[in-house]
Amino acid sequence: MTADNAAQKEGQKEGLSASVERHLRDYFDAHEQGLPASGLYERVLHEIERPLLALTLMQCGGNQLRAAELLGLNRNTLRKKIRILGLDAGRAGKSRPRIANDRG
Repeated sequence: MTADNAAQKEGQKEGLSASVERHLRDYFDAHEQGLPASGLYERVLHEIERPLLALTLMQCGGNQLRAAELLGLNRNTLRKKIRILGLDAGRAGKSRPRIANDRG
């Protein structure tokens, strides 16, 4: 068990930056024989954008105007991203959002 995992088990909250760094280290470690395929920057942004938007919408009860404000996006930009990512942006309250290509 790593120090990061031990700290989490003790109930300490890990910061977002530390969490991302830990996951990226694990990702690079999984490629023992070399580096991952090119285009990593876009893949990482795409992977983060989907849950960021879905969970923000969920926390805002599906209210796109509130979600856009919280994210610091124009509402039309948010709507475009919702469409491109195939997110279900209905007013479902705070239940788990349905995310296209969600792995569980």
